[in-house]
Amino acid sequence: VQLQASGGGLVQAGGSLRLSCAASGLTFDDYAIGWFRQAPGKEREGVSCISRRHGYTNYADSVKGRFTISSDNAKNTVYLQMNSLKPEDTAVYYCNVRVQRLGARYDYWGQGTLVTVSS
Repeated sequence: VQLQASGGGLVQAGGSLRLSCAASGLTFDDYAIGWFRQAPGKEREGVSCISRRHGYTNYADSVKGRFTISSDNAKNTVYLQMNSLKPEDTAVYYCNVRVQRLGARYDYWGQGTLVTVSS
């Protein structure tokens, strides 16, 4: 599994960015694909994910109403539209694929992309 993330950058508070994650090598029937982030000095946290089979979405409370996750299954690409960005959204964002199989969980990670929100 390879995950290629892009779209990070520097933006002012209130601005928008769109992250993309192109996945390859996925042969699972179902999985969740989405984003985690890690701010300096903090633990990595889940931001949003979407299920491959049914398109169910999930968001961290801190981004609900501001971020929208979507996917293009034909391109094996997931997008995270981030609006009304806040300085506290500053972090390295990591694309993630999570597979549940036979009671075990497997995580695959892409390289991070840095999002910096200036006040």
